[in-house]
Amino acid sequence: MDHKTLVASLPPETRAHLTARSDSAGLRHLAVYAALLGLCSLGILMQIPLWPLLILPQGILLVFLFTLCHECTHKTPFRSTWLNEAAGHASGALIALPFTWFRYFHLAHHKWTNDPARDPELAGGPRPGNRRALMIYLTGWHYWTGMARVLIDNARGRFDAPYLPERQYPAMRREARALLALYALVLASLAVSPLALWLWLLPLAIGQPFLRLYLLAEHGLCPAVADMLENSRTTFTTRLVRFLAWNMPYHAEHHAFPSVPFHRLPAFHRWTRAHLKSTSGSYTGFTAHYLDSLPD
Repeated sequence: MDHKTLVASLPPETRAHLTARSDSAGLRHLAVYAALLGLCSLGILMQIPLWPLLILPQGILLVFLFTLCHECTHKTPFRSTWLNEAAGHASGALIALPFTWFRYFHLAHHKWTNDPARDPELAGGPRPGNRRALMIYLTGWHYWTGMARVLIDNARGRFDAPYLPERQYPAMRREARALLALYALVLASLAVSPLALWLWLLPLAIGQPFLRLYLLAEHGLCPAVADMLENSRTTFTTRLVRFLAWNMPYHAEHHAFPSVPFHRLPAFHRWTRAHLKSTSGSYTGFTAHYLDSLPD
């Protein structure tokens, strides 16, 4: 059974239950996430004993805001449109990801998932094909340089991707200019205080390998086919990782039915688990498998 047949087979009441969005569920999750990030930030700010050790969890919490930003492109974490927009723009700003632009980039990825010729996630080339390329990928180099190009091009009004609607050009231009101004202010602040370095910039750099490995598992080593239950991977992992990633380890489920909000994905998994074709028992297991697939 492919994903279209599976979704079409769901009873109407089940579809309604699975796609029900909730401000309270989203805000509860966000509140815990923000509290953890706030505690790490406070510990660094106050330089408590062994405070440099907090830079790692701070970085992981910061980079995994990508998964919240990603969910907001689908307008699913919250029922209220303004909450989805606010959370999407705020989380995107913290990781140098322009939210308006990313929404259309990501929707194109859903339309052409794992298609080497049309998936924009593969526009820069295939996933790492050797160990050296993997090491570079894990640093986030391609992400940072790619986002710098996107921000500069968008700020200058240079839009050439076919998935970007012309009606959104002015909004994306304003967004890029605002983010570049924000980042310029942050860099300028380093001349006065290293606070931004310890709270934001260094943690972002240190957290990147964890996010990159997580993202690699979503579609890495999956075939270039149209069935979302095969071209996307569900990874069975701990509650902590599922919390960090807003339940996106249920990634085949998400691609099969993107209208299902994060808090309903475990329930949808009960419908999909017998039909999943690409799964992994853990992220460490997938990483080991990926390394084994690379030439020496």
